[in-house]
Amino acid sequence: MAAEQLQWMPFVNPKLHVPLIRLIYWCVRQLDNDLKDPAMAATMTRLAEDIFRGIRSNGNVQSSSGHCAKSKSKSALFFTSPFLPMRFLSTMIVLKIETRMNYLEQAFRSLSVDLKTDEGKALLLGYQCVPILLSHLNTSSKGLLSGALDGLHQMTTESGPLQPFLTACSNESFFRTCSVLLQNSRLDMPDLEKLLVVLQHLSAIRSNKEMFELLQLRELIQDLQKTTDPVHSSICTNLNSILSNLGAEQGGTHAAPPDTGH
Repeated sequence: MAAEQLQWMPFVNPKLHVPLIRLIYWCVRQLDNDLKDPAMAATMTRLAEDIFRGIRSNGNVQSSSGHCAKSKSKSALFFTSPFLPMRFLSTMIVLKIETRMNYLEQAFRSLSVDLKTDEGKALLLGYQCVPILLSHLNTSSKGLLSGALDGLHQMTTESGPLQPFLTACSNESFFRTCSVLLQNSRLDMPDLEKLLVVLQHLSAIRSNKEMFELLQLRELIQDLQKTTDPVHSSICTNLNSILSNLGAEQGGTHAAPPDTGH
């Protein structure tokens, strides 16, 4: 029903577009990525396509009941909307339900632009999007992995949303995913550096120390410290800072801020 409503959007007040996209977003967030039902999978494909491309009408739109509304040619934009909240929500829907690589890569490029603004960062937190980015850290695609890590890294820039973002990442699911990621060889140096910047911020939160220990992240960081070529100075700085934070006494001070490479 929600997917069908998109077809009517060129003919209704634009103020109703965001509420519908918001409804669709929260609906798809309740669904598992691995959809077993063929009809539901087909609906998700159609939904992602319509949101990605927008709805353009040549003057009429027909519902499943056969009712036809006539009007001059109109369109409704979602993923390519100039309105940031609409574009952001549409991007997240695409990242949640789409499987086609070219669509996902374009979605991450759009997200990268939006996260350069405080409004984009606030939207990511308000719509609880960290799990969506996290799901793409398990991908076999290096391009999608880089896109997800770039999004997480952008959230660590010094701004109002930083602390709420770190709170959203301070859970077992996030640390477990990072642990798995550090144990494989898919990470190139730029991606490793982005991940370490996030972990450095998280290591400065005392309550996260247990997660670093439980999921063997401290050991993984120590191994990286021993094997990383000193020529990668930013990475070495962040490795040292993480270990310093984890080894600090309860009443001690935090280590130096992470080297973001900028």
